[in-house]
Amino acid sequence: MSVIEQGSPRKKTKSVYISTVISIALVLLMTGLLGLILVHAKNLSRYVKENIVLNVIVNDNVNEGDVLSLQKDLEKDPYVLRSEYVSKELAAKNLKEDLGEDFVEYLGHNPLLPSVDIYMKEQYANTDSIKMFIDKVGKNSKVKEVVYQESLIDMVNQNIRIIGIVILAFTVILLIIAVALINNTIRLAIYSQRFLIKSMQLIGATKNFIRRPYIMYGIAHGLIGSLIAILLLVLTLQFAQKQVPELVFLRDWVEFAIIFAIVIGLGILISGLSTYFAVTKYLRAKSASLYR
Repeated sequence: MSVIEQGSPRKKTKSVYISTVISIALVLLMTGLLGLILVHAKNLSRYVKENIVLNVIVNDNVNEGDVLSLQKDLEKDPYVLRSEYVSKELAAKNLKEDLGEDFVEYLGHNPLLPSVDIYMKEQYANTDSIKMFIDKVGKNSKVKEVVYQESLIDMVNQNIRIIGIVILAFTVILLIIAVALINNTIRLAIYSQRFLIKSMQLIGATKNFIRRPYIMYGIAHGLIGSLIAILLLVLTLQFAQKQVPELVFLRDWVEFAIIFAIVIGLGILISGLSTYFAVTKYLRAKSASLYR
């Protein structure tokens, strides 16, 4: 029988430990969920920014070889993530699908010009960087004009900034709540052991000798609770991706692994420190105060 279990019946002690682990797991689950939301929001922001398209319209007298050469030059620009060549025929096909009728047959010719669709890197998908890019590209004699939706870009960046601030605020608040809840849960668990702690101290046990097993149990509870939380997070991810298959585009297991590592670290750190301070409180307390 362990030192901790000597002060109360085994059944009651196990019940306290189980409730402590479950409480820690639930709090860490909520923290982990917010972390996953933060990661998905970040990846969604990157996905949206990297799919904003700039249409570099090429002059009609430029042959396809020169357009492909222009495309290669554009791809070398540090602002550019990728590009796609859109021929006159492909542009006509796409517009025909959008309109639902063959406008080329109606007009008797294809009035559309070839173009190169440019997708910017995330950090350059803003109005200032795009205007600098357009000024540079516009100097090329092969380019007729560059078309993009400026209002859409401004709206995307503004909404992403607002959402980021809101999520960050929730993250800070939830972390504070998580620390407080785990700390209170462990303090209540240690409260049931206060007489045993004081009894051991009165018969000559050192503070470190008394604290050590409690801290080890606290760390173990934090680790078990965090592993349970991670298991529930993985199940939640799988369920969410079955319900919304598009989430697969935002999946990044490296970032998820970082979130899981943070959950484990928080569980161990908060549980260990909370246990240390809770035990220390009763080591310093006078015997008479234990009955209050």
